[in-house]
Amino acid sequence: MELLWAVIMRYDTRLGKYGGKPRPGGLRATLCISSQVGCKMGCKFCATGSMGFKSNLSSGEIVEQLVHASTFAQIRNVVFMEVGEPLNNYSAVVESIRIMTGSPFQLSLKRITVSMVGIIHSINKLHNDVPGLNLAVSLHAPAQDLCCQIMPAARAFPLEKLMDSLQEYQRKRKLLETFEVVVNLIPFNSIGTLSQFKSTSEQKVSKFQKILRGAYKIRTTVRKQMGEDISGPCGQLEVNLPDKSLGNANPLTDIEDLVI
Repeated sequence: MELLWAVIMRYDTRLGKYGGKPRPGGLRATLCISSQVGCKMGCKFCATGSMGFKSNLSSGEIVEQLVHASTFAQIRNVVFMEVGEPLNNYSAVVESIRIMTGSPFQLSLKRITVSMVGIIHSINKLHNDVPGLNLAVSLHAPAQDLCCQIMPAARAFPLEKLMDSLQEYQRKRKLLETFEVVVNLIPFNSIGTLSQFKSTSEQKVSKFQKILRGAYKIRTTVRKQMGEDISGPCGQLEVNLPDKSLGNANPLTDIEDLVI
């Protein structure tokens, strides 16, 4: 069994307003799960990338995160957004999604999202393998040159080709509709001395959100930051594997040891 890391995020959707009106709904829980141990992408703003790549998780190890999380909360949504790049472990991720949508979990594909950096050839396969799956793309910069500076892997996945791939993915899902997206702004989470970056102020985030909404009519939300005190949010997840030479008799080896 590989070392796993999953995070449960609890929300009350009644808090705040949507379209100037109280939001419907109530308490809900979203599970962010890992697909790999470590990551190959090497993004300069992400502590996970500093681990390097260790191994892929099997479909069983991915689903196990949902099994254990379900003992703590009723999971409404699942997001592949923790350790690893899901599309670099394509077969296991697809198989785990098929398991999650079957018995006993019975999750709707509308409640499952795969967040990735834009591995184009895998995006092109997803519609046939799991039609109706939600995709979230991590866009770190609006220009290819800047993307390559902060995320070296972007050289293999040019923004123009990525946008074309996403257009085609949506066309297959919604034949007569135009390209529709929701932009979720995620403020940078500090990773200490590992990075030269710092978080944007709330004022600048709010200003950027208003530009996207007002000038471009793009549905835009701002990610609520949770878990920073325990290094749990996006970009902060890093697993320090035990040093066997130190004779550690109780290394962390399973998700029960990592529940947040």
